[in-house]
Amino acid sequence: MLVSLKHLMLSGTVALASLLPPATTAGERIHKSERYPQYWEHGGKPVLLLGGSDDDNLFQRPDLIAQLDLLKKAGGNYVRNTMSCRDDGNVWPFAATADGGKFDLAQWNPEYWSRFARFLEETEKRGIIVQIEVWATFDFYRDVWARNPFNPDNNINYTAEETGLPTKVDSHPTQRGNNFFWSVPKERNQENVLTWQQAFVDKLLSISLPHGNVLYCMDNETSVTPEWGWFWSRHIQAAAQKQGLHVETTEMWDPWDLAHPMHNATFDHEEIYCFVDVSQNNHQKGQAHWDNAQKQRTRIAEAVRPLNNVKIYGADRGRFGSDRDGIERFCRNVFGGMASARFHRPDSGLGLNGKAQAVIKSMRMVTDAMDLVACAPRNDLLGMREENEAYCFANAGTEAAVFFPDGGSVSLDVSKFDEDETVEVRWMQALDSEWKPMRSIPLKPVHPQLELTAPGKGYWVVLVQGKD
Repeated sequence: MLVSLKHLMLSGTVALASLLPPATTAGERIHKSERYPQYWEHGGKPVLLLGGSDDDNLFQRPDLIAQLDLLKKAGGNYVRNTMSCRDDGNVWPFAATADGGKFDLAQWNPEYWSRFARFLEETEKRGIIVQIEVWATFDFYRDVWARNPFNPDNNINYTAEETGLPTKVDSHPTQRGNNFFWSVPKERNQENVLTWQQAFVDKLLSISLPHGNVLYCMDNETSVTPEWGWFWSRHIQAAAQKQGLHVETTEMWDPWDLAHPMHNATFDHEEIYCFVDVSQNNHQKGQAHWDNAQKQRTRIAEAVRPLNNVKIYGADRGRFGSDRDGIERFCRNVFGGMASARFHRPDSGLGLNGKAQAVIKSMRMVTDAMDLVACAPRNDLLGMREENEAYCFANAGTEAAVFFPDGGSVSLDVSKFDEDETVEVRWMQALDSEWKPMRSIPLKPVHPQLELTAPGKGYWVVLVQGKD
């Protein structure tokens, strides 16, 4: 059965973006900072996004408020939200038919959308930025596809024969076995599928666009044609423009190597994607993790955009490294000039456990104590440095912060400071979130190299600033 969007709109089952209530003003909405385009701006000032949460589809979580308050208390302001329905206790966006046997894609499930609306209201109230993933890739494969309402076997709106959609997909998403993601006009132009996909996205936008704390990512770890993401990015931006708004969009590709050609569809198309999610780099470890992130900063030097890390992997019981890997990756991203850092959910990351809270708090304390936007990654200022021993974020001659993943000793080039100057030096263990007593050090005896030795093993940060 093919139903037009016009019919859905007239029947009252879809609230299109053009029917939205007035939205927040442009100055209140999150957007790429014009002056400091490597960072986001929200509420009229540049902002570093730091976060973690114990679920990815946070809007479906019963203890949502407790999660948000815990994050806020730790100094966090950033969460990921897939529009996923695959976990226990989740609900689907569509209503079941009267007999409960199948779904009706023309009827919404109020519970799903009220959860989403409440989530956006509560995050905005707390100044927390949400990065939405519109299409939860893994909901369309294997056992979850078997119960997904978009599966022809599970709805009354179309059949497998009418759409060409599979009813069974046993492969991993990297095998691209579900042509659900090939419906757009420049691919298979499956209008009888695209109609319902557009209805879902427009319903989402009817709720999200009035909120100024939302970033839009098209997919999670996709491997499909770039035309799919390009179509939805344009669709979302066009819906926003009808409201006189601008929204920020990106895509998330599956390959762990950001040099893979798939990532070009984001990096090379600033006209389509306003920012770049580089989360897959967080599979890398140690020095390679830093070096690859810095390559991406160089890659966009002519068209600077925020580089987001909505997923930072690493947990002792996880598949992608240890607790140490996760903490190092988080801190390296902050010191590497990335626009955001968020611990991935438990099983693959630290979520919002005690260690995650401490690191978020510490990184916020460090960056709040600095002129963040005036600083940049400056490992060139470090001497006597071994691989993965220390990382520097600095405005030479004014201030520098150095992160030691596991203690160590390096020299800091202070030649840009006046040799008669005295600098203030203070240390923090990232899992303690407390500054050690400040020391004032005259530079004349040591100029132009200041030796910095961490007080011990562990995740140490030192802040060196010119004395006012």
